[in-house]
Amino acid sequence: MTDQDHALNFTFLTGKTIASVRYLTQVEADAMMWDKRPLVIEFTDGSLLTPQSDDEGNEGGAMHFQNDSGAVLIYTL
Repeated sequence: MTDQDHALNFTFLTGKTIASVRYLTQVEADAMMWDKRPLVIEFTDGSLLTPQSDDEGNEGGAMHFQNDSGAVLIYTL
């Protein structure tokens, strides 16, 4: 499979609207057995997007954001 084929698995993200942005709470992190608390993007339909360090969900992870003005690292707490 190509990267384009894999990208088709995530088309459910297209058109979502961000309702809020916050950090994972300590209670949520404890429930996931994570030491790090990453950013959580909450969408208007109630779904969440939370970065993790690997495919197995072993830890919360950072994100890289880039636009025409430059780049920002969205760090974990």
